[in-house]
Amino acid sequence: MLTLLAALPIVAILVLMVAFKWSAVAAGTTAAVGAMILALTAFGFGGDGFDFGPVQGVVGVLASAAWVALTVMLIIGPALGIHHLQQRTGATRALEAGLARITPDPRVAALLIVWFFCLLIEGAAGFGTPVALAAPFLVAAGFKPVTAVVAAMVGHASAVPFAAVGTPTLAQLAIVDYAPRDLSWAVAPYMALTGLVLAFVVARLVGTLVPTSGPPWGWMAVAYVGFFVPNLLIARFVGPELPSLVGSIVGAVVFVVAVRLVLRRRARSVVAPDVVAPDGVAPVGATSADDEPAPSLSFLAATAPYLVLVLLVLLTRLVPPVRDAARSVLWEWELFGHFSESIEPLYHPGLLLALSFLAGALWQRAALADMGAAFRRATLQVVPVFAALVAMVTVAFTMSEAGMTTQLAVAAAGAGALWPVLSPFVGALGTFMTGSATASNILFTEFQDQTALAADLDPVPLLGAQGAGAAIGNIVCPHNVVAAAATVGLGGREGEVLTRALPVAGVCLVLIGAMAWLIV
Repeated sequence: MLTLLAALPIVAILVLMVAFKWSAVAAGTTAAVGAMILALTAFGFGGDGFDFGPVQGVVGVLASAAWVALTVMLIIGPALGIHHLQQRTGATRALEAGLARITPDPRVAALLIVWFFCLLIEGAAGFGTPVALAAPFLVAAGFKPVTAVVAAMVGHASAVPFAAVGTPTLAQLAIVDYAPRDLSWAVAPYMALTGLVLAFVVARLVGTLVPTSGPPWGWMAVAYVGFFVPNLLIARFVGPELPSLVGSIVGAVVFVVAVRLVLRRRARSVVAPDVVAPDGVAPVGATSADDEPAPSLSFLAATAPYLVLVLLVLLTRLVPPVRDAARSVLWEWELFGHFSESIEPLYHPGLLLALSFLAGALWQRAALADMGAAFRRATLQVVPVFAALVAMVTVAFTMSEAGMTTQLAVAAAGAGALWPVLSPFVGALGTFMTGSATASNILFTEFQDQTALAADLDPVPLLGAQGAGAAIGNIVCPHNVVAAAATVGLGGREGEVLTRALPVAGVCLVLIGAMAWLIV
């Protein structure tokens, strides 16, 4: 009975957002109130066994949720600011023109953004940064807003286990005593398998740019191989810090070289059907007499905010003295001796994005009026998102603090020999509730390890399944859906994104479970 009650808030979010098309604010608030009532009554939240009272528990959860929502907004705000500044300075048109020089096919150019750019930023920064940056640019490039968000969320997922220079897997290593390469190799093959599904979906979505030409299957295959070959090799022989970062860089270089070689070989052809857009569809960056004039910015200047962001992330993650200095400043607070949150302001992606915004503005010689307008517009967009984020995170924290999430995981562990099939679903549950694959791994790694040992199963493959499931959970986490939808003005329509993302996540989790069962 307790298991069914513990599942009610999750069921409520899915039903209200997917079936009834409620906004994230309405669905999240309803689920948050329901979760709090269940926690206080059925689960005795704040009573015996807790080191705080009911009122303290409610206040502590709300304070923690507000803090986490604020830290997410610190990422979304500057990312939106970069997007609006890029539009005002003409940098977006310059980027489109630059991509058109690589390939005149908008679908192939879009793959560079949806796949490699998202994977690179996720591998370097994580924390939802790639979706916040990529989704607005995809809209500007011609994607419909819902498609842009789904594409960015699906496109970055393959990099999540090794995001932010390996943070989710390193979190597991801090909890269990296994070799780093064993754990990185445990999760990498699962992601390579689910990467086939993710790549298929990305190709289908990218194909909507030029419907008459269809999805770019061949180029998607090149992109998939280009990323996963170095990703798997580094995970197997080096460790968890660099598979996503190096895989995305090497893959992008291989992809661009392949595109240029094919174009050069076809340069003498009058018609190149699978590269040139069909009649009536202009390539990315093309202009007509009625269009705006060609961009005055160089491609290098147009990429300035992104180049600075990647440079700052690499410096603060890979250079020990810089990393130690950035992490030396810690802001933290505590309530009632139990609830606590912290932030490393110099290490947080929000500051790096803000610095990238300023550096891009200086490099592009943007007027103060353009900078101010971009800042104001971004701020107006993120303020309404705060309520939705607080509601969703309140559900997650209430369930975690009251033991409801653990109740669901323990019930799943009762499957015995079928546990490997359910293991990735527990990882996804953690991310669904917390909004973070790292948090999911912190929450459930020891649980997965002990469950495997109790069932006389090899724990390492199941820890890999946990990490892979947590990564896939990123695609459907309401917390991330709300943040991503906010970047393209989809407030109130988050259910549309969730409806399209759920089947993708479901297929991936089933594949991970089947693979885990076969391995174990």
